[in-house]
Amino acid sequence: MFSLGLLIWIAVFCASLFVLIFASSHFTSSAEKFGHMLGIPPFIIGVTIVALGTSLPELISSIFAVTMDSAEIVIGNVIGSNITNIFLILGCTAIAGKSIKLKYNVGYVDLPLMIGATFLMTLMIWDSTFSLFEAILSLLGMLVYLLYTAHSSVTFPSHSKKAPSHQYSKKNIGRILIPLGLSGFFIYLGARYTVESIIRLSESLSIGKEVIAASAVALGTSLPELTVSLTAVHQGDSEMAVGNILGSNIFNIFAVMGIPALFGTLTVPRTILIEALPILIIATLLFAFITQLKRITQWEGWILILFYILFLSRLFVQHP
Repeated sequence: MFSLGLLIWIAVFCASLFVLIFASSHFTSSAEKFGHMLGIPPFIIGVTIVALGTSLPELISSIFAVTMDSAEIVIGNVIGSNITNIFLILGCTAIAGKSIKLKYNVGYVDLPLMIGATFLMTLMIWDSTFSLFEAILSLLGMLVYLLYTAHSSVTFPSHSKKAPSHQYSKKNIGRILIPLGLSGFFIYLGARYTVESIIRLSESLSIGKEVIAASAVALGTSLPELTVSLTAVHQGDSEMAVGNILGSNIFNIFAVMGIPALFGTLTVPRTILIEALPILIIATLLFAFITQLKRITQWEGWILILFYILFLSRLFVQHP
């Protein structure tokens, strides 16, 4: 039977995760408006502010995890989020849309970048640590990805973010900066108490912090992306989900791993190496195979969901 203290920390976890996600969304929106007001080119906004915003909950909570001596949460968060993106989000999108037709050739650069990032991370964490040097390598990889995305935005303008139809006057700077500051404050609170509740729940349930991060936190931070993907399907733009998954997974590996590691060496628990990492490799390769024909069917979506259920079941199996 759950104790009152445990129920309170479950409520704190749910509330703080909701605040973190909600505040991150508003922070990204306000930062995007501020960028437009300063005259920053739309494609630069797209590859910096928007790209960062989609992974902001994972990034900020990971930084807090390192500063609170719970660095194992970082790797659980990254690998769990990437698995959730491929198996759950892509699976649900394919099922809802009945099929996803890809017009853009993801196998040209985007897909090899994601595969390369996944295998690079695998090599770097194989010794159960992620050092400062490896963090710098990851950030260099992030720079390469941002430069490629910026180049693609110019070369293929149909895939870049279009400039907004309205202008933001400098007289309205307060209407932008106040929400920006408030959302930043709530991001701080949300991330702080999300990590604190993970630590408390881990102690109360005798479950590794990395397990909670790879399951509950990864699922929670992926819900906004799932909503966006299902909305895109309803609007006939289900291809967007594939691009979001590619970008999000690359950003998670390079930035969400790299930036927190600047604050301290990341530890990689055995559970992640044995159970989660192999499934991420399988998910990445499976993603590559099913996108080769530029079409993802509803049946392939169901297979991806089954893989996600298997991932969760194996994650919670206790090993000696």
